[in-house]
Amino acid sequence: MPVFIAKEGHEATLREALGELESASRQDAGCLEYTVFSEDQRPGAFVLFEGWATREDLKSHNEKDHVKEFVKSVESLLAAPFSVTPITPLTGASS
Repeated sequence: MPVFIAKEGHEATLREALGELESASRQDAGCLEYTVFSEDQRPGAFVLFEGWATREDLKSHNEKDHVKEFVKSVESLLAAPFSVTPITPLTGASS
C-alpha cells in the first residue's frame, strides 16, 4: 500500500499523475485491484490499494516503464519520499 503526500500546491498534479498510473497499471498482467484513494483527514495524501495474483506479478509491475516513469516524474511533487506498507489478507493466509 503506497502512500504519497503532495507538497502544498501540487495536490492536483499528483492526483492527475496517480490517475494515469491507475489506468495503466490496471492493464498489467495479474492486476486484481489498483485504486487510488485520497485520505479524508490529510489533504494532499493519497493511498494506492493494490492487489496482485502473485508476488511475481507485482514484481513485474514494478519493473514496467509506466511505473518507473511515474516514480521519477512525481519525485519533485512529494513532500517526502513515498512509503510502501506491504499487506496480506488474514483470510486464506497460511499459518
